[in-house]
Formats: sequence, structure tokens, C-alpha cells
Amino acid sequence: MDKKWWTLIAVCAGIFMLLLDVTIVIVAQPSIQAGLHASFSDVQWTLDAYALTLAALLLTSGSLADRYGRKLLFSIGLTIFTLGSLLCGLAVDPLMLILSRSGQGIGGAMMFATSLALLGNSFRGRERGVAFGVWGAVVGVSTALGPVLGGVITTDWDWRGIFLVNVPVGAFALAVTAWRVAESRSPHAAPPDWPGFALLTAGLIGFVYGLIRAGESSWSDTGVIACLAAGVVLLAAFLVVEGRVAHPMFDLSLLRVPTFTGGSIAAFAMNGSLYAVLLYFVIYLQDVLGYSALGAGLRLAIISLAQLATSILAGRFSQRVPARWLIGPGLLLVGVGLIITAGLTGDSTWTHLIPGFIVAGLGSGLVNPPLASTAIGVVPPNQAGMASASTRPSGRSASRPASPRSARSSPR
Repeated sequence: MDKKWWTLIAVCAGIFMLLLDVTIVIVAQPSIQAGLHASFSDVQWTLDAYALTLAALLLTSGSLADRYGRKLLFSIGLTIFTLGSLLCGLAVDPLMLILSRSGQGIGGAMMFATSLALLGNSFRGRERGVAFGVWGAVVGVSTALGPVLGGVITTDWDWRGIFLVNVPVGAFALAVTAWRVAESRSPHAAPPDWPGFALLTAGLIGFVYGLIRAGESSWSDTGVIACLAAGVVLLAAFLVVEGRVAHPMFDLSLLRVPTFTGGSIAAFAMNGSLYAVLLYFVIYLQDVLGYSALGAGLRLAIISLAQLATSILAGRFSQRVPARWLIGPGLLLVGVGLIITAGLTGDSTWTHLIPGFIVAGLGSGLVNPPLASTAIGVVPPNQAGMASASTRPSGRSASRPASPRSARSSPR
């Protein structure tokens, strides 16, 4: 088998593990809270510690991948994520679980920032459409299996199993990567932007901590106001620094490329809408309606199965039609689906959520594959590492931007 197809297998195995882990963890949150005697704040940090480290390291990981090698960073990310999953499964208290989840986030950032770059470097033309179609199908399958598998493991075994299942998957992906994946890097990669990394990380920590603390106390709390203000100031300072340093981790001139800006907005909208409310659907199904983890997972699988149906089609069409014709309607369907799920009352049953789940899932499936191909298409191949980070959760890019001409002529 050609190396490029082994690359697709390795990347899809890693992405499968990551997305499976996200949906599994959401379903198992009530069991984790009971098993570790954790507070609701601990439960929030179990999710946010992963997202925070992922967001803080995506940009730097993309820059390091372009400089030192995308295969190398992907392999390191796989190793860290797999070890983090093992430690999550062995956690004895909420703090250990939160720290281990942070480790998963570090590894996940390296994988997210290089996975699409590896595909973009290996595939061209129509084969790239096939590769992204397979990638989209894996996204749908992993999210479809996550709630169900998480429910089965949590109900029939233990919540620790939801992390331990990552270990064999990670080991397989790492073996394939070391054996058959070709290395690639940029010949003119910029050095890491450590001042930008420090400001971005500190700003995100301050802002996220302020939001979590607001939920525990109130928005008028002095500590909440101070954390939010510090986060905003640090993030603003990050933007100022990025506009002045010689080699920024996020080149602000990229915002002048319409395709890049649109893709970034779409990624933010996608991750800030449907994916942001999944935890609250789980809380409603388990704590309010009284379903088990398996019962909640089977009901959430409606979203994932609808996503699977359209993600396969979107992956096949993403090289034939403009990305905006898929992403725009997809985001609209997600919004409509979430509006449909509103209006719950004390007498509502879970069937009230079915139409909204289906519509939002169909929309989500239309967004992900073209968003991935857009991330790679707006920059030259030697900048694929930073582009791969640009449309992942909270991710953007670094290095020199593509010219508007190259953005217009690239696959959409």
C-alpha cells in the first residue's frame, strides 16, 4: 500500500481517538463526579483543562511542526495523549484527573495542528477529496460511537474505561506513523513565538477561570471581574505583540484573506454552538429525566448519526463545489436545530429534542469536511502545519500568509 494511504490511516486513527474521547467524557461526567466525589467546578475543569491546553498550544504546535517536522510533532502528540489517557484512567482524585486531562490537551494540540497538514502534504487533486471524505466519515463515526460506547463502558464497567480505551488505539496509530508516514516540514519555517505563546496562555487561563468562577459565585464578584479583565488585557496584548514581532505565531495579515477569515469564524461558530451545549444535554437527560449513561448516550447518538450521513457527502463534494455552499447552510441548520430544542418545560420528554438533534446533526456534518480542506487550501504546502491549526477548536495559524491570489486559486 502507498505511504499516503498509511498516512490517512494513522491520521484517522488519531482523530478517531480524540473525538471518541470528547463524546465519551461528556456522557460520563455524572459518573466521574460521583466516583471522585468531585464538585461541579471540578467537572467543568475536567472539560476545560483539556480545551484550555489545546487552545493555548495549537498555534505554537503548528509553528513547531512546520519547523521541526509534522510527523515528529504528530508522533509526540500521540505519545503524550496516550499517556495522558492512561493517567486519566488511573486518577485517584479530581486534581489528578484535571492535570491528566491537561496532558491530553497538550498531546491533542500537537495532533490537531499536524493531522490535516499531513493529509494535505500527502494528497493532491481528486485524491485529496477522497482523503477528506474519509476524514469526514471518521469524524461522524467517532462521534456516533462515542455516546453509545461511553454509555456501555460507564454503565457496565466503570468510567475509567472511557480513558483506557484510548491506549490501544493510540499505540496502533503511533506504530503506523513511525512505520509508514513520510516526514514533511517547511524549508523556511519561522522560529517559535514564545512571547506570544506566554500572553495567549495567560490570557486564556484568566478568561476561562473567570467564567468558571462566575458560575460558582456571581458576575459581580471582585475576583471574577479581575480575572475577566486580566484575560481581556492579556489577549489584547497578544494581538499587539503579534503585530510587532518579526515571526508571529499568528500573522494578523492572514485576516485579509477572506477564505481564512471565513473559515476561522465558521470554526468558532461550530465549536461555540452545538458542541458547547452537549454537556447540558447530558445533564438534562441524566439528572433531570433520570436516564443512565447508556440511555443518554443512545439518545445523543441521534446527533452523531445525522452528522455521519451528511459528513460523507460533504467530504465527497468539498472538492467540487465552493466551501461556502456547504459551510453556510450547515451552520444555518445547526442554529435552526438548536432553536428547535428550546422550549423545554417540566412536562417535556426527551422526544422533544429529536427534531432538533436531527437538524443540528445534519448541519454539523456539512461543516466539518469542507472546513478541513479550506484550512489547507488557503496557504502553500510549506505552511500546512499552521493552516491545520487554523480551523481546529480555538485554533488559528502562524507564519507568512498566502497571497489573496493563491487563496483564490486554491481548492475550496
